[in-house]
Amino acid sequence: MPTVTHDDAPLLADLMPWSVAPLRLGRGWPTGPDAACLKARWDAFVKAEGPDREVLLEPTRSRTLHSAVGQLPGHPGGTEKLVRASGPCPEPVRVLHAPFDEQWLIPDHRLIDAARPELWRVADEHQTFLVETPDQLLATSLLPLLRPGRIRPLFRRPGGTEPNLAPGLLEHLATRLGLTPGPADVLAWALATARPDLTVPLTADPELWARGVELGHRTLWLMRRDGDRPKLPGGRRPYVRAPLPSRPLTLHYDREDEALHLDEGRISPVPPQAWDFEVGGVRVLEQWFTARTADAAEPGTLAAIRPTTWPQTWTSELLELITVLALLAELQPFQEELTARITASELRKAGVFPVPESARRPASVLDGHEEGPEGQLALL
Repeated sequence: MPTVTHDDAPLLADLMPWSVAPLRLGRGWPTGPDAACLKARWDAFVKAEGPDREVLLEPTRSRTLHSAVGQLPGHPGGTEKLVRASGPCPEPVRVLHAPFDEQWLIPDHRLIDAARPELWRVADEHQTFLVETPDQLLATSLLPLLRPGRIRPLFRRPGGTEPNLAPGLLEHLATRLGLTPGPADVLAWALATARPDLTVPLTADPELWARGVELGHRTLWLMRRDGDRPKLPGGRRPYVRAPLPSRPLTLHYDREDEALHLDEGRISPVPPQAWDFEVGGVRVLEQWFTARTADAAEPGTLAAIRPTTWPQTWTSELLELITVLALLAELQPFQEELTARITASELRKAGVFPVPESARRPASVLDGHEEGPEGQLALL
């Protein structure tokens, strides 16, 4: 039986029925905020032999030096067992490692305990991934590594085709609203209106719909961060006012001066709402800084291979992140009293619900050959 909330608002899980569990890496060293260090880690790994290589891998029940797995879809990595692996590092790809924290990943199936190939098959420039976190939805154009929430791709096939929406939903919304919403509009509405229990109230009022979708598209643009660099209003823009040290160790915020201090380095203006921005009770800027400066890795492990100095690219990323968080914090939640409400009961009467089980499973998207273990053809 479908779950019914107190006001019969539809569940996100019914509106966007196909979801995938988050990736499980099994080891930390194939990811990091610096792509060059990932290549250095790989080089150190393939130079090691015998027991040394096994220790560096950090084997698990899912992945050892002798595991036989195929390529990740869309990435021409090796398929020989890691015990014989050699050659250059697969080119690292950008991923969303934590809320608003874009890092890098070595895209090699042999290094990832649960890679979720069905996500890699539909990850392209047209895709948007909606990620469930404990207190809000996040959207990203990158493959997300966040745990523990489900990942809901906007499209079930590459090229932005076959939206991951309940069959008949767009047509029903078009009839009730008197307009033609697209898949991205539904995702934007969900970003703007989803509740903590992951219900999504729907309206048949075209004016309310337009306002919610506009807010959601603004949120989506800021979260994806793959267009023009956002700017604060009034010409304000965070700058480096005092040079950052080669390897900052501490982070401090001066609320009165709206300044962020990295040791003796200083960035301002940093609006308080950017500093206070949290996801899951964790301050985003502090988490981002800690991921780049914490000395948590044991000496001799691959994760201990890190930048010895603070790269300029991190400064640029930090300045943009400050701007994004400040602008997101200014967006007021869509708290309109929805009129002409479209309920889950209405969607059941219209035949949109219950969602067919096929819509909850990945689509068959194998248009080309994928190499399986040891170079064999993958049979899917």
